Amino acid sequence: MQVPIVAGVAYWLLRAIGPTLRVEIVGVHNAAQFRDRGEPAIGAFWHRCIFPAVWIWKKRGIVALNTVNFDGQWTRRVIERLGFRTVQGSSTRGAIEGLSALAKEIEAGRHVALTIDGPRGPRFVAKPGAVILARRTGQPISVFHISVKRGHTFKKSWDQFRLPYPFSRVVMFVAPPIRVPADADGETVKAKQGEVQSALERVRDIAETWFENSEEQRDAIREEWREHTAGRSYPASSPARNGPRDSSATG
Repeated sequence: MQVPIVAGVAYWLLRAIGPTLRVEIVGVHNAAQFRDRGEPAIGAFWHRCIFPAVWIWKKRGIVALNTVNFDGQWTRRVIERLGFRTVQGSSTRGAIEGLSALAKEIEAGRHVALTIDGPRGPRFVAKPGAVILARRTGQPISVFHISVKRGHTFKKSWDQFRLPYPFSRVVMFVAPPIRVPADADGETVKAKQGEVQSALERVRDIAETWFENSEEQRDAIREEWREHTAGRSYPASSPARNGPRDSSATG
């Protein structure tokens, strides 16, 4: 009985806040290339930024890996109303079935997505599902992170979930695609897993500090990002840390 109630509240919260957000995407060319090539991709992002991610990527027919627990069931109702498709599975229960279902969706030409540290963490530790899926299908992993200037952080939640305030500015950084060879051996898979972890940390760090910079600094980062990401290197202005500094509740 709680599932439809929670889903209804979450859906209308998204519908109320989402249209007011002012979104900027840095590295958009890294995402646009999949569309230009007609190539499905595997979206990977941290659970913390799921709220703005759902809004930004709505109505695109993306297939999301959805957990089988209570949270997954009400979440499924919300995102399906926003134009996503879902398959059931998680990193702990139904993992093989979930990845197999995602592989079939990719083979049908659909983009897929998963919160790579979900459903229960540890926070900011990438699980291997995206790399396994990329090796099996031959399709690239697209890593991104979204940060909001003004919002509320649920500090008691495992993921430090971030809920944007209405009319907040939002920035999304999209990393260059990561590809995993179909014949990758154990060492290569391990190296690719490290590459995914590093990319997730880099886009997280630069996005989470974005609104602390001056406009001149942001312009420099935008230009540097355009120049460097095409060659798969990252700007020096985005060093990895153990985790993002939290924006205050008022930004």
